[in-house]
Amino acid sequence: MSDLGTIKVKLLREGARLPERATAGSSGFDVYACLQGDIEVGQAPVIIPTGIAMEVPHDVDAQLRPRSGLAKQGVLATFGTLDSDYRGELLITLYAIGPGIRHTVRHGDRIAQLVLVRLFAAELVVALELSETGRGAGGHGSTGR
Repeated sequence: MSDLGTIKVKLLREGARLPERATAGSSGFDVYACLQGDIEVGQAPVIIPTGIAMEVPHDVDAQLRPRSGLAKQGVLATFGTLDSDYRGELLITLYAIGPGIRHTVRHGDRIAQLVLVRLFAAELVVALELSETGRGAGGHGSTGR
């Protein structure tokens, strides 16, 4: 049996769409642009409105991530988190990763994905020592990958 939660989504204006999963196996929900006219994206960050606001529960991390289909074209959405106390419009920042890349965003285009993850309560405490591991303090490519 599935443990589905409910998240309220408010459609702020005509043409706004509820985020949707593209397939039954998708972990993310596609997020759609809600525009009056086209927006051109280049290397400078551009904020794209979605026409939706959400009520995210305190125990959920609503992560905004790039879409692989746009990334393949050199266009990325900035990674972000939708905080549980924010009730304004969900805005997605897009940019092209190269100087020669241009992309036109039209109303209804899929521009990002929303991934919902359960959080757990944690307390951060100061420690004088940490447990040993095989990797230790090696980072930034230290595993050879």
